[in-house]
Amino acid sequence: MIEPVSTPRTNRTKEHFQLALISLIKEKGFQDTTVKDIVTTAKYNRSTFYTHYQDKYKLAEDLLFTMLEGLEHAVGKAYQSRRKVNTKQLTAESFHIVSYIYDHRDFFELINYEDTIPELHTRFPKTILKIYQEKFQFETINNLPVDMNYFTRYTAYGFYGLLSYWISTGFEASQEEFIEEVIQLARTHMATVRFVGDSSDSSRN
Repeated sequence: MIEPVSTPRTNRTKEHFQLALISLIKEKGFQDTTVKDIVTTAKYNRSTFYTHYQDKYKLAEDLLFTMLEGLEHAVGKAYQSRRKVNTKQLTAESFHIVSYIYDHRDFFELINYEDTIPELHTRFPKTILKIYQEKFQFETINNLPVDMNYFTRYTAYGFYGLLSYWISTGFEASQEEFIEEVIQLARTHMATVRFVGDSSDSSRN
């Protein structure tokens, strides 16, 4: 299949298919969702669908990749590269990632479903870990000597646990309330955080 050229129109069409898939997963699960269901819900025909996707699995993969890539890009918006920030100075603006998840809550609510986007339950937490490993450096309180690989994993998966709980409650706490709890917890074991971006960011600095 030849990939169509990316234009505002094709991107909008793909978004309609993605939104239809999200809605159908919540209604009947991924396995029972058919291409016919998707095109009917999105109000397109099959030929238009197959212009963009080989099957529903390719659509699901595109949706998952798009959302998780956006999650990675959202992280650094609040930080100046290489600047060390004391956790006492963290604010709601430091957690643009939370706003991204809330703004795309229709997608991220899919973690509440067992029959959902393939690999969502593994790749979402792995993306959080990747962000913590590649985009941040941390210092412990009083420079307590610990294995920073363990520390980063502990912190990343702890944050994912809080995110998944927040999502499971239907975003019961406001963004501000949730972020404040995260900040207070971070201050119990983390002294500073430095945004370093990834390797491509570093090469440009």
